Amino acid sequence: MSKVAPKLLLIDDEPALAAFLADAARMSGFEAIIATDDEAFKSLFQADRPQMVALDLGMPGMDGVELLRFLAGEDYRLPVLIISGFDRRVLESAFNLGEALGLRMAGPLEKPTRLEDIEQLLKNLRPSLVP
Repeated sequence: MSKVAPKLLLIDDEPALAAFLADAARMSGFEAIIATDDEAFKSLFQADRPQMVALDLGMPGMDGVELLRFLAGEDYRLPVLIISGFDRRVLESAFNLGEALGLRMAGPLEKPTRLEDIEQLLKNLRPSLVP
């Protein structure tokens, strides 16, 4: 019996970082899907709701806070991981906002982040996401 890999939808406007995060997700047993802008993210999210979302706060167009509000409006109840280059206070404020909106927050992780930190977090969350 093979386990289905949970889908992780990630949004990051920096291709190299998005690829790095996607590789870490795959090594942790996830199917990684990359969006590089808010419209692609929304479209991919609504087409096939992922079991987890990872987002950067600093995005052109729609920032991470607006994405948190979007996810709350979609009644999303699975983990949302913030990975961003903003300072720790901004990350914690966004994390707290996500919780206040009713989201299941994970992290946050500061960029640059170590591969081991991402893998550990994902491996800890994965068992609760596999049917």
